[in-house]
Amino acid sequence: MTKSRIRSLLNKIFWHRDLDPKDFEVLILHRGAPNDVKVIPATSIIGIFKGGFRFRDLDGSEKMIPYHRVLLIRDRARNEVLFKRT
Repeated sequence: MTKSRIRSLLNKIFWHRDLDPKDFEVLILHRGAPNDVKVIPATSIIGIFKGGFRFRDLDGSEKMIPYHRVLLIRDRARNEVLFKRT
């Protein structure tokens, strides 16, 4: 259920006419990053798939992130958490 919920939220961020991807970010588990958390602006996401999403990192490389690594999805403009892994 969590995978489909995350995928559904990401698709809504990109396809709902009242939402702007610039307002959203996804926090993922990333070993070696400060506190093992990496923040990915939604505007960096270039593909949403059944098992995860692909994003373009700051160095231009593309990376695939499985949904089980998503910790949080938030709307920065509204200061609202849409998803938080418990």
